[in-house]
Amino acid sequence: MNRTFFIALATLIFIAPFALAQANMSPLVIEGEGQTFEFQVELADEPEEIRRGLMDRAEMDEDVGMIFDFGTPREANMWMKNTLIPLDMLFFVEDGTIVAIARNAVPGSLRNINPGMPVKGVLELNGGRAEALGIEPGDMLRHDVLENLGE
Repeated sequence: MNRTFFIALATLIFIAPFALAQANMSPLVIEGEGQTFEFQVELADEPEEIRRGLMDRAEMDEDVGMIFDFGTPREANMWMKNTLIPLDMLFFVEDGTIVAIARNAVPGSLRNINPGMPVKGVLELNGGRAEALGIEPGDMLRHDVLENLGE
């Protein structure tokens, strides 16, 4: 096999996961204090997707994130293992209300991050983004997993 084939294969291996993630983006809206913020998010709702999360990502666009849907509310024990960028973790309940925010979680940390109550899921954004936009507990997420996007 020639060198061009190996270069093309290596490129595909490194770019395909990013391209696939971009293809699986969906809109998410956060409403609070008379303001609305729009994001595009990847959905993690399978055990392996939830375990992997945003590991090994060197960067993320400003208005992009990942939403973790646990299905049935449960204790969320998040961590930053193999995560390269700081993240804000917004914990939400079944109606989409944000109940807690872990701000600027430290890349690589193995510390469990838990809001201390069962939640429907977690939205991860770039670290500092929630504070920059003034997003606080009590604000509302709207997304297809909550079946409230059109409300």
